[in-house]
Amino acid sequence: MQKKHYKEFAQVLTDWFATHGKNYPWRNTTDPWAILVSEIMLQQTTIPTVLGRYEAWMQQFPTPADLAKVDEQTALRSWEGLGYYRRVRALRAAAIAIVEQYGGIFPTEEAAIRALPGIGDYTAGAVLSFAFNKPAPLVDANVSRVFARVFNDNTPVDSPAGRKRHWALAAELVHKDNPRYYNSALMELGQTICTASAPTCQLCPVREFCAAENPTSLPVKLPQKEILQTAHHDLWCMTSQGLLMEKQANGKRHEGMYRLPQRKQEEVAQLPLLTTQKYSVTRYKVTRYLYATESELPRVNEVFIPLSALPKIPMASPDRKIVNKLSNRS
Repeated sequence: MQKKHYKEFAQVLTDWFATHGKNYPWRNTTDPWAILVSEIMLQQTTIPTVLGRYEAWMQQFPTPADLAKVDEQTALRSWEGLGYYRRVRALRAAAIAIVEQYGGIFPTEEAAIRALPGIGDYTAGAVLSFAFNKPAPLVDANVSRVFARVFNDNTPVDSPAGRKRHWALAAELVHKDNPRYYNSALMELGQTICTASAPTCQLCPVREFCAAENPTSLPVKLPQKEILQTAHHDLWCMTSQGLLMEKQANGKRHEGMYRLPQRKQEEVAQLPLLTTQKYSVTRYKVTRYLYATESELPRVNEVFIPLSALPKIPMASPDRKIVNKLSNRS
């Protein structure tokens, strides 16, 4: 697409969205807190999953002050099933900053928004454009795919050069008068029409501007990291005191959350195998081998949790699933 068509491209896309845009709850508000929550939830999580959780979560924490006043474990428990728990830690830290620095009122200036914990370029652009209708650029995977095709660009979208180019294009192309609709339209185009595997180019509202010679060959990405297989050997120790659980230490991926205690394979070799569980975490495919024991001394960060308290403590989804299944059986 030539630069002289940038303004027309933005207007056509904005007009298309006004008629065809999907009706999500976070698009029916200009509350910056509600929009920040939706954007944090949508990071690395599918729209259907977020739709199932967003409104209930917002009822629990309708303002930054509501999240800021709860402890970390309560925040983590509220996020179960959404994954990537560092997101809710950052969201809680942002809520605390808003309360302490701005009296609970969400800041409106770009510099103040960017200074909040966990706010990067994308999230800042989303809040500025969706909440305040300011012409701020944003780039996600959908936007990068659209740009790669519209400009017939073979630069790997996940390379430093590709990211730099697409952020520069986003800043140039953003609709100056209606960035709220334009940025939503750009992402929705990638979600619904300019899709990764089967783009429906005949339905694309901006096809006249698209220079892609072979849309399905774009975008180009750097070679993917190898999927690694790993095994965990965990304990199921249920006594009259409750279920033995390990609280994840500071610095661990699930810091502050609870998991079934992990052991070396040789430590559980003589124990009966209770069950196995398979799940994926980022680029790891995990097989959990769970061994039953009725006598185990707690180690560092391990504690017996009464059955009645298990629903209240935060766990990652694989632990929650197997704990629910086996504790109900018990």
